[in-house]
Amino acid sequence: MRAGIVSLVLAYILSQFFRAFLAVMTPYLAADLATTPQVLASASGYWFLAFALMQIPVGAALDRIGPRLTASALLICAALGAAIFARASGHGEIKFAMILIGIGCSPVLMASYYIFARSFSPAVFGTLAGMVIGIGSLGNLAASVPLSMAVEALGWRGTMWGLAAVTLATALAIWGLVRDPARVVHTAKGSLFDLLRLPQLWPILLMMAACYAPAAGLRGLWAGPYLADVFGADAAEIGRATFVMGLAMVAGNFAYGPLDRILGTRKWLVVGGNTLMLLCFVVLWQRPAQSEVLAIAMMAGIGFFGASFPMVMAHGRAFLPPHLVGRGVTLINLFGIGAAGLMQIATGSLHASVIATPSEAPFAALFLFYAGLIALGLLIYLTSKDRTD
Repeated sequence: MRAGIVSLVLAYILSQFFRAFLAVMTPYLAADLATTPQVLASASGYWFLAFALMQIPVGAALDRIGPRLTASALLICAALGAAIFARASGHGEIKFAMILIGIGCSPVLMASYYIFARSFSPAVFGTLAGMVIGIGSLGNLAASVPLSMAVEALGWRGTMWGLAAVTLATALAIWGLVRDPARVVHTAKGSLFDLLRLPQLWPILLMMAACYAPAAGLRGLWAGPYLADVFGADAAEIGRATFVMGLAMVAGNFAYGPLDRILGTRKWLVVGGNTLMLLCFVVLWQRPAQSEVLAIAMMAGIGFFGASFPMVMAHGRAFLPPHLVGRGVTLINLFGIGAAGLMQIATGSLHASVIATPSEAPFAALFLFYAGLIALGLLIYLTSKDRTD
């Protein structure tokens, strides 16, 4: 089982990489394919939307055929998408490639969560969930300084061909190493509608929609254009800044993991962390061009305090019936990833609609938008019922 989980974690590292790498690719794609921030926002949004839409069939597949076949077969689509990206000659191919990569990455985290939910004590689910995301966030780090170095050495096309090969090899490793947990025998098949009828889940689902998109959008898309347009940062500087934010995200995931058992609460841990992330966005909104050091510090704060995904997932997992665990965790994930995809597209339109005089004006609007989203999510989440198993 351990080797199988390791292979799934490797796949999740790739998933984290693919949702974040466009921020560093921005200057290279702009030079070769004349891409704009709005084009890349749409491409990134399509990744998230494809990923999100796959959560419903992925959940059913996890419950019916298990994580081994589900994860390995779909990850091959990500390898194909990376290969199409490497051969892209226009914006349409970039967007199509990102859709395929999103489909391919869609099952890997939920496959490991399914194994944890079925094979380990509920009390340690949050810790294990945080551990996987913490390790997987190395993909965020790889999509910063290491990516910029690889592109300088191999070109962006050569780098994407290498990623296609690594992704295919990881899919084969999952096929060979993952072992499916024993099936749950239950008289009622159950459905997605059974989950949607649980009133305890709704505040958690809406909080997931509000808490994941801001940090994911800033790290995966807007960090690069923001630093380049406002502070004149080059690709190397953007790589270093996103590396710092990526490190903060890794640390945040490991910090959140065990705190529910230490503090005896999940709800108030999520509330506290997201309130601090909200404050970081408010600072960026108020002082978007004060200094690059302040901007990077606030980005790091957003990465750290915005890493509540595994804790929100653990909170929701506590209310799921055993025979619907696969569909339950993917439903929660759907709200997080789906909202992130919609927000990528929405923020792309928002950025394009604001006159860039001064240059920080469009980004100040983005920061205010994200702050409002988090505030709305917190207001709804305050009505949730706490549960710590």
